[in-house]
Amino acid sequence: MGDFATSNFVKICGITSIADASLVHAAGGDAIGLIIAPSRRRVTVSDARELAAWARGRLTSVLVVRELDDDAILDAVDRVEPDAVQLHDEISPTLRAALAERGRLVIRALAIGSDAFWGFDDTTVDAVLLDGQNPGSGDVHEWRDAQRRPWTRPIIAAGGLTSLNVSDVINHQWVWGVDVASGVEATPGHKDHDAVFSFVARARDAFAGRP
Repeated sequence: MGDFATSNFVKICGITSIADASLVHAAGGDAIGLIIAPSRRRVTVSDARELAAWARGRLTSVLVVRELDDDAILDAVDRVEPDAVQLHDEISPTLRAALAERGRLVIRALAIGSDAFWGFDDTTVDAVLLDGQNPGSGDVHEWRDAQRRPWTRPIIAAGGLTSLNVSDVINHQWVWGVDVASGVEATPGHKDHDAVFSFVARARDAFAGRP
C-alpha cells in the first residue's frame, strides 16, 4: 500500500493475535494497529512481524511506536515491515526521510489541545491521528479543537470510540478515518467478535451516509 487512497478508513488497534487480525478482516476493517509501545496491548517485535506478514494483501498494518529513538524505530520497521508507522513523539527530519526511503506511510498521533497539536505541520506526514490525553485508555474527549485549526492531511479520530458513538464522530466532516482499541475488546488485547463487527458496520454506514 503506497498511500491512503481509500475514501474512508477503519482501523482496529491493539491487535495481538492472528485470530483477532482475521476477525478485523472478516468484519470489513481496513487496518490493524500493532503496538510495540508501552501498553496493555503491547506485542513483541517478532509477534508484530508475524501479524504484519499475515495482514499483507488483506489489511494495512500499522506499527505503533512511542518512546523509542530513531535507530530503534528503524530497526523495528525493518524487522516488522509494516505498511505504516504511527508515531506518538516528535519526528526528526532524518527519521521522516528514512521512513520515506523505505516506502512507509507515516501517521502522527496528537493529543487534542496539546502544544504539539496546535503547532504541528501536518504536511510532513501522510495522516494525523487525533486522540485524547491518555491514548489507549478508552476515555471520551471533546472534538471542538479539532475543527479550530486547518488540516491538509487525512484525519483519523481516536479515543473513547465505540459502536454507540462512532457515527456521531464520523458526522464531523473533517473525519476521514476512525481508530478503536478498548471500545471493541472483551479484555485488553483480546477483541470481542460482536463488538468488532458492530463497530465496523456502523462506521461504514456513517461514512456512506455523509454528503
